[in-house]
Amino acid sequence: MKLGTRMVASVAHMGPAIITSIILIMIWQAGTSLFNIPNWLLPAPSRIADALWQWRLTLVNDIGVTLLETIIGFIFAVLGAIPIAAALVSSSLVWRSFYPILAAFQSIPKNAIAPILILWFGTGELSKVVIAFLISFFPIVINAVTGMQATDSDAMAMFKSIRANRWQILWHLRLPNAIPYIFAAAKVSITLALVGAVIGEFVGADSGLGYVILLSSSQLKTDLAFASIVLLALIGVALFSVVGLVEKLFTPWAPSLEHMLGVPA
Repeated sequence: MKLGTRMVASVAHMGPAIITSIILIMIWQAGTSLFNIPNWLLPAPSRIADALWQWRLTLVNDIGVTLLETIIGFIFAVLGAIPIAAALVSSSLVWRSFYPILAAFQSIPKNAIAPILILWFGTGELSKVVIAFLISFFPIVINAVTGMQATDSDAMAMFKSIRANRWQILWHLRLPNAIPYIFAAAKVSITLALVGAVIGEFVGADSGLGYVILLSSSQLKTDLAFASIVLLALIGVALFSVVGLVEKLFTPWAPSLEHMLGVPA
């Protein structure tokens, strides 16, 4: 299927969601006017659009800050999670020693330790990168472990019959089998990294979309806060889509979203 036809088919499947969103925005706009809801309580979509335009130059800088924190934290999460997952599945001793600790650490709400991380790493971008890393790390580990363990029994038996060592089994069997699992987790983790960056900006920052939301809310500039939230939603969708495109490049054999939605291939 040609790229242009595929894009048209994808947009066609998004049509109902686009129409529903437009209807909800119209209802929102009409409701704020009909019931005379003050801007500080619930701004109309038109006021949010005005805030986006009025503060566009400032918001572009804040978008860059939050996006950079998110991407760096996510990249380190991926680079750290895959070797750890490989170590966990390659040794039962490593599994028994470290997996319970990882699970216990994951159960700690990251917003509870965010103030401590800000204290340790300061109010700059590093602390937000660390929080983004921590919040996106564990899902990748879990899915990578699942993929590395879900190897075909016949393939495993064949590798053992030719006396392949642990490294060869990992590199030629476990890791290729885990790639679709890793990408499935990565699409979720990239949005979690964005959440982590914003949490850090809530706790202590002087830039970023989270900082804008916090500051504008305290000054009752709710339209600017909503504008920042809209931008965060768009960033999250964009990052999710980018990971999905990379997934198609590395796993062309895996079922695509269009296939699962019934779009003709």
